Amino acid sequence: MRLWTVHPRYLDQKGLVAAWREALLAQKVLAGATQGYRHHPQLLRFQAQSDPLATIGSFLVGLAEEAQRRGYRFDATKISRPELVDHIPETSGQLLYEWRHLKAKLDVRAPQMSRQFRDLALPEAHPLFLIVPGAVRDWEKI
Repeated sequence: MRLWTVHPRYLDQKGLVAAWREALLAQKVLAGATQGYRHHPQLLRFQAQSDPLATIGSFLVGLAEEAQRRGYRFDATKISRPELVDHIPETSGQLLYEWRHLKAKLDVRAPQMSRQFRDLALPEAHPLFLIVPGAVRDWEKI
């Protein structure tokens, strides 16, 4: 499971679809509707919020908006709490770690996209996140 800090515009088609599926799974986990993945490290920053379901809903809204911009048909009715919440803080180290990780995936899966973003040193974050100074998060599996 990868709930990307980077803006969904940087995800290739496979990455965007996978992010949608994984965030829907995260929504189920946070709602207590499944036994698996309850302790997955990618969920920690959502579980730490006062309203985890609204927070993952806001994350899903960001993915759905990018999908719509590209002409994809993600079923936004699957978002149980589609309201937008305040930004949650995420570290610059986490954003940059994920950016390097994503660029390596794009090199293999979507070389044209990879070339498009080759010189971009600092990507924009998903609209849910407010980037603050800091290192890669402790929960990240490096």
